[in-house]
Amino acid sequence: MKLVSINIGQSGILESSLYQKPTGIQKRSVPTAQVSSLGVAGDYVADQKYHGGPDQAVYVYTMPDYDWWTATLETPIAPGTFGENLTISQLESATLCVGDRLQIGALVLEVAAPRIPCVTLAAQMSDPQFVKRFKSAERPGAYCRVITPAGVQTGDAVTLERGGFDVTLTELSTSWIGYAKLERSQLERLLAAPIAVRVRAVLTERLGQL
Repeated sequence: MKLVSINIGQSGILESSLYQKPTGIQKRSVPTAQVSSLGVAGDYVADQKYHGGPDQAVYVYTMPDYDWWTATLETPIAPGTFGENLTISQLESATLCVGDRLQIGALVLEVAAPRIPCVTLAAQMSDPQFVKRFKSAERPGAYCRVITPAGVQTGDAVTLERGGFDVTLTELSTSWIGYAKLERSQLERLLAAPIAVRVRAVLTERLGQL
């Protein structure tokens, strides 16, 4: 595997009636970048209630997932279109589990959460139904925390180390959306994995209601 694209965005307004607030989802490719515990240097995060922070510092998407979208939508989908910071080859995001680690050059990331699509992505894709389509596709991409900060450059080798937690991003996405239906044993299993703080807060609240 390798790092195909590094993507950063500045504050901008999408040309869409669906979303008219500042967003950083429109990315441009850069050859190199520094990655700290709070994300990729130079990348703008608009909605910090739901995005960014130490547990969702870097969003990763993959070329096999983009290839699937290109075939499904019958139009080329370029790296960075979904607003990810890093695009990597030869890995489908649905196969990733919470706690898995990706080493990209000297940078080490740990998978913490799936992407839950919102209206910003629908506006980016000019499709009011894209939130539903993205959920149904089960190709969520991975929000990651930074274990070892470092600089990266396009073409860096990427290695995957499994974390030993049997909670896939697809399962966590489904559980996060449908948390109100989860039982105690399901919640305890999910909470035993190193999931992101935003997800953990929702599931912990549900557990407290049982």
